[in-house]
Amino acid sequence: MKSREAWREATIVEYAYLVKHIAASFARRLPSSVFFDELVSAGSMGLIDAVDKFDPEKHVTLKTYAQYRIRGAILDELRSMDKYSRSLRKKIQEIAAAQKSIEDSKGAPASDSEIADALGVGLDTYNEMVTQIHGSAVLSLDAYLKTQSNDNSSQTRFMATLKGEETPSDQFDREELKSVIAQSIGDLSEKEQLVVSLYYYEELTLKEIGEVLELTESRICQIHATILTKLKSRLKSYYNG
Repeated sequence: MKSREAWREATIVEYAYLVKHIAASFARRLPSSVFFDELVSAGSMGLIDAVDKFDPEKHVTLKTYAQYRIRGAILDELRSMDKYSRSLRKKIQEIAAAQKSIEDSKGAPASDSEIADALGVGLDTYNEMVTQIHGSAVLSLDAYLKTQSNDNSSQTRFMATLKGEETPSDQFDREELKSVIAQSIGDLSEKEQLVVSLYYYEELTLKEIGEVLELTESRICQIHATILTKLKSRLKSYYNG
């Protein structure tokens, strides 16, 4: 029979591939300024933590638990980098506020030009603003969803779900949130919906999407950041009732 220490080392080696796999999925969606090795390092700490804290009595497979802890560790590392400067945070708030005001007024999705007009800037300037916030916006929506839907009990709720303890209320909340997200995506322009499909479902890079749509990578970056800003604004309205 293996000792606990021998099992620990062997298990970490066995599941090390998960770290690189999950880190790579993050890296495809992040700016080049974020180093892959940093993601792997954070994910490795998550794996070690998962192995050390794994309890078979909880009826959770180690692989599933490790994936959760690795992803969480990488997200925590990325958030700690704090890519948003104060000025960028202000720009994001201004864009979201302008978008909401326009959509509340006309009852339809706001266009880029309408948002630019509301901000009192030219369309080129607006696109530059969107490009600046893109890298961090990729993480912002994920963090916002986790914080708004789970508060400080996300790990407890995650474990309960794995053990089959999800309540009817939890299921209703999840289905309602999925419906809100689906409706929000449905309100995007045809081009924006295509970018969502290619980026999140086909897992193409921004450069590859640009080649498909015959647009520059920079323009796809702008469109993607605009999509995230719009979705975050819709979700904020949903959570605020």
